[in-house]
Amino acid sequence: MTINQWFLFFLILQVVHFLGTWKLYKKAGRQAWEAAIPIYNAIILMKIINRPKWWVILLFIPIVNLIMFPVVWVETLRSFGKNTTLDTALGVLTLGLYIYYINYTQDVKYIENRSLHPKNKTADTVSSLLFAVVVATIVHTYVMQPFTIPTGSLEKTLLVGDFLFVSKNNYGARTPMTTVALPMVHDQIPFSTTKSYVNRPQLPYFRFPGFEPIEKNDIVVFNWPVDTVAVATASDFKPIDKKTNYVKRCVGTPGDSLSFVDGDAYINGKKLILSDRARVQYSYRVITVNGSMLDQNYLTKDLKIYPDDFKFLPDNSYIFYSLTDENAAILKKNPTVESVTKQILKAEEYPEPRIFPYTKKWNQDNLGPIYIPQAGKTVKLDKNSLPFYRTIIKEYEKNDLKVEGDKIIINGQVADSYTFKQDYYYMVGDNRHNSLDSRFWGYVPADHIVGKPVFIWMSLDPTIPWSKAIDKIRWERLFTTVGGSGEPVSYFSIFVLLMAGYFIANFFIRRKKKKLDRY
Repeated sequence: MTINQWFLFFLILQVVHFLGTWKLYKKAGRQAWEAAIPIYNAIILMKIINRPKWWVILLFIPIVNLIMFPVVWVETLRSFGKNTTLDTALGVLTLGLYIYYINYTQDVKYIENRSLHPKNKTADTVSSLLFAVVVATIVHTYVMQPFTIPTGSLEKTLLVGDFLFVSKNNYGARTPMTTVALPMVHDQIPFSTTKSYVNRPQLPYFRFPGFEPIEKNDIVVFNWPVDTVAVATASDFKPIDKKTNYVKRCVGTPGDSLSFVDGDAYINGKKLILSDRARVQYSYRVITVNGSMLDQNYLTKDLKIYPDDFKFLPDNSYIFYSLTDENAAILKKNPTVESVTKQILKAEEYPEPRIFPYTKKWNQDNLGPIYIPQAGKTVKLDKNSLPFYRTIIKEYEKNDLKVEGDKIIINGQVADSYTFKQDYYYMVGDNRHNSLDSRFWGYVPADHIVGKPVFIWMSLDPTIPWSKAIDKIRWERLFTTVGGSGEPVSYFSIFVLLMAGYFIANFFIRRKKKKLDRY
């Protein structure tokens, strides 16, 4: 929906509210016109139902307002003596339209100083749960979101089984674009294949100011841009904020010219220096003396290499799928090993048609240069450059794009250039030969950025069964930071001490309070 469409929708809601409540406003001692003034009517309504004014803010927060509207409907009914279970059910199931019936047909009396305390344990539990869901939804949407590492694209840096907290504030919290959705649920209802949201209506993109810009080397969580971009039916369409969450390392920022040379990223002609915590891996072919087998205990203990990380080939050699250069050097010193060779695809010798923009003789190890679009910058358009920007122009920035012979037509006008409306980024996994990333599908738009991983609060080794729960937990990774330099340090012991201190202090405070209550 456009801004104008949302404004019209907002005005219609105000008319609906006025027509359904103006008599109730009068019975509460207010003026009828007060039910018609946008925002002001909500403030007055909070006074009528004896609820704090800050509830008005919650009514305008997407997703949270889906919880708050039914609460306000029920509170309005109760303020006029409609307290039965049937009244509550009708208020919610009719989407508040039951209030119309009360407004025009019932001679109700306003209860000015009604008790706000729940009348039974069930009502108290429901009220507490609703409040908890509201708070958790606000935190999840605008402050911090839990995230799980599902794949090994950042292996050795972030591990499969790591549970992260992703900060929304570092790059600026993005307001939800999908307005009707289950709180704290992504694209599917848990344990089902049912969508957790309704496609329409959609809010325009908006992001609050952040603490920092996205920089090269940052690990970033974002919505996978090409998730259902080229779908044929509306039922497959995914809004931006409901596209699959991905986590990769940013290697290119707006305005950069990026290339990959023999597996290494180059920015504006200079090799990108990665942070000391980055553990970049490649595929290696290992040949042993006389085709002898490598000891698995040695691989696991010394190199942290597990059976799924390699394969023994029919020619009596090994292929290791994700080996760091450091581990390759260690492996090379093993007397059983004859040679260790990094599997780099040479430029133009092994072209891969799946490499973006799908028109060059590039591969995942050698590609570029690629210009990374920057908001406000203009590029020349022709048949050679269009493949780089086609998806941006048509899908990400919503223009009508047609190609007729040598003519490129944008929004009905012949164009030989294009000016970008937003910034774009190039995201790549540290596991270079086992990562679906920007090399395969292109740029990440700024409006797809979710947040910055900042903290690992739990880490579970998927190769160890739950019957060995103590061993399954990677204790050394608990409560470690994602960013920074040097080896990650676990703050788990400090957390345990703080929690123990809290519970001990709370015990003595409650004990002291009980003693005072006796007197």
